[in-house]
Amino acid sequence: MAKYLLLKHYRGGPTPVHDVPMDRWAQEEIADHVQYMNDFAARLEGTGEFVDAQALSPEGTFVRYDGEGKPPVTDGPFAETKDLIAGWMVIDVDSYDRALELAGELSAAPGAGGRPLHEWLELRPFLTAPPTVTE
Repeated sequence: MAKYLLLKHYRGGPTPVHDVPMDRWAQEEIADHVQYMNDFAARLEGTGEFVDAQALSPEGTFVRYDGEGKPPVTDGPFAETKDLIAGWMVIDVDSYDRALELAGELSAAPGAGGRPLHEWLELRPFLTAPPTVTE
Protein backbone atom coordinates (compact mmCIF):
# COMPACT_ATOMS: atom_id res chain seq x y z
CA MET A 1 0.00 0.00 0.00
CA ALA A 2 1.20 3.50 -0.80
CA LYS A 3 -0.26 6.81 0.33
CA TYR A 4 -1.05 9.58 -2.13
CA LEU A 5 -2.25 13.13 -1.67
CA LEU A 6 -4.95 14.36 -4.04
CA LEU A 7 -4.91 18.18 -4.10
CA LYS A 8 -7.87 20.19 -5.33
CA HIS A 9 -7.12 23.75 -6.37
CA TYR A 10 -9.24 26.89 -6.42
CA ARG A 11 -6.83 28.14 -9.08
CA GLY A 12 -3.71 26.81 -10.69
CA GLY A 13 -2.90 24.11 -13.18
CA PRO A 14 -4.56 23.77 -16.57
CA THR A 15 -8.04 25.25 -16.93
CA PRO A 16 -10.80 22.70 -16.25
CA VAL A 17 -13.34 21.97 -18.99
CA HIS A 18 -16.20 23.63 -17.06
CA ASP A 19 -14.40 26.61 -15.53
CA VAL A 20 -17.07 28.37 -13.44
CA PRO A 21 -15.77 29.49 -10.01
CA MET A 22 -17.62 27.88 -7.11
CA ASP A 23 -18.69 31.28 -5.75
CA ARG A 24 -20.91 31.55 -8.84
CA TRP A 25 -22.60 28.15 -8.38
CA ALA A 26 -26.14 27.79 -7.06
CA GLN A 27 -26.50 26.38 -3.53
CA GLU A 28 -27.92 23.15 -4.98
CA GLU A 29 -24.87 22.77 -7.24
CA ILE A 30 -22.54 23.21 -4.25
CA ALA A 31 -24.57 20.66 -2.26
CA ASP A 32 -24.38 18.16 -5.15
CA HIS A 33 -20.61 18.65 -5.39
CA VAL A 34 -20.12 18.11 -1.65
CA GLN A 35 -22.38 15.04 -1.75
CA TYR A 36 -20.30 13.57 -4.59
CA MET A 37 -17.14 14.12 -2.54
CA ASN A 38 -18.73 12.54 0.56
CA ASP A 39 -20.01 9.55 -1.42
CA PHE A 40 -16.58 9.07 -3.01
CA ALA A 41 -14.90 9.13 0.41
CA ALA A 42 -17.47 6.73 1.88
CA ARG A 43 -16.90 4.25 -0.95
CA LEU A 44 -13.13 4.40 -0.35
CA GLU A 45 -13.69 3.91 3.38
CA GLY A 46 -15.46 0.69 2.45
CA THR A 47 -12.48 -0.55 0.42
CA GLY A 48 -9.95 0.59 3.04
CA GLU A 49 -8.37 3.10 0.65
CA PHE A 50 -9.56 6.30 2.37
CA VAL A 51 -7.28 7.96 4.94
CA ASP A 52 -8.57 11.54 5.38
CA ALA A 53 -9.91 14.58 3.53
CA GLN A 54 -10.54 18.24 4.28
CA ALA A 55 -11.86 21.25 2.41
CA LEU A 56 -9.98 24.50 2.91
CA SER A 57 -11.10 28.13 2.94
CA PRO A 58 -9.69 30.39 0.21
CA GLU A 59 -8.41 32.75 2.94
CA GLY A 60 -5.10 32.11 4.63
CA THR A 61 -2.10 33.64 6.35
CA PHE A 62 1.59 33.21 5.58
CA VAL A 63 3.86 33.00 8.63
CA ARG A 64 7.60 32.46 8.87
CA TYR A 65 10.20 32.30 11.60
CA ASP A 66 12.24 35.49 11.63
CA GLY A 67 14.36 35.12 14.74
CA GLU A 68 13.30 36.00 18.26
CA GLY A 69 9.99 37.71 18.88
CA LYS A 70 6.76 37.75 16.95
CA PRO A 71 6.95 36.11 13.50
CA PRO A 72 6.16 38.23 10.44
CA VAL A 73 2.67 37.60 9.06
CA THR A 74 1.06 38.58 5.76
CA ASP A 75 -2.61 38.53 4.87
CA GLY A 76 -2.06 36.18 1.92
CA PRO A 77 -2.51 34.08 0.00
CA PHE A 78 -3.11 36.88 -2.45
CA ALA A 79 -5.59 36.86 -5.33
CA GLU A 80 -2.81 36.79 -7.92
CA THR A 81 -1.44 33.54 -6.48
CA LYS A 82 -1.11 30.89 -9.19
CA ASP A 83 -2.00 28.08 -6.84
CA LEU A 84 -4.53 28.10 -4.03
CA ILE A 85 -5.42 24.77 -2.42
CA ALA A 86 -9.17 24.13 -2.09
CA GLY A 87 -8.86 20.85 -0.25
CA TRP A 88 -7.17 17.52 -0.12
CA MET A 89 -7.75 13.81 0.22
CA VAL A 90 -5.26 11.18 1.31
CA ILE A 91 -5.68 7.71 -0.12
CA ASP A 92 -3.80 4.50 0.59
CA VAL A 93 -3.83 2.27 -2.48
CA ASP A 94 -2.05 -0.76 -3.91
CA SER A 95 -0.54 0.97 -6.92
CA TYR A 96 0.13 4.21 -8.75
CA ASP A 97 -2.34 3.09 -11.43
CA ARG A 98 -5.09 2.81 -8.79
CA ALA A 99 -4.21 6.32 -7.53
CA LEU A 100 -4.52 7.63 -11.11
CA GLU A 101 -7.86 5.86 -11.52
CA LEU A 102 -9.28 7.41 -8.34
CA ALA A 103 -7.93 10.89 -9.17
CA GLY A 104 -9.61 10.69 -12.57
CA GLU A 105 -12.88 9.69 -10.97
CA LEU A 106 -12.69 12.49 -8.41
CA SER A 107 -12.06 14.93 -11.27
CA ALA A 108 -15.60 14.20 -12.48
CA ALA A 109 -17.27 15.76 -9.42
CA PRO A 110 -20.24 17.86 -10.56
CA GLY A 111 -19.98 21.62 -10.84
CA ALA A 112 -22.10 24.40 -12.29
CA GLY A 113 -25.11 23.05 -14.15
CA GLY A 114 -24.46 19.58 -12.69
CA ARG A 115 -21.82 18.90 -15.37
CA PRO A 116 -18.64 17.03 -14.41
CA LEU A 117 -15.90 19.56 -13.68
CA HIS A 118 -13.11 17.62 -15.40
CA GLU A 119 -10.89 19.57 -13.00
CA TRP A 120 -7.19 18.93 -12.75
CA LEU A 121 -6.11 17.30 -9.51
CA GLU A 122 -2.55 17.17 -8.29
CA LEU A 123 -1.53 13.63 -7.36
CA ARG A 124 1.50 13.43 -5.05
CA PRO A 125 2.95 10.31 -3.42
CA PHE A 126 4.03 10.44 0.21
CA LEU A 127 7.75 9.97 0.76
CA THR A 128 8.35 6.60 2.35
CA ALA A 129 12.00 7.30 3.15
CA PRO A 130 14.17 10.41 3.15
CA PRO A 131 15.72 11.14 -0.25
CA THR A 132 19.21 9.72 -0.71
CA VAL A 133 21.95 12.21 -1.49
CA THR A 134 24.79 10.95 -3.63
CA GLU A 135 27.90 12.82 -4.61
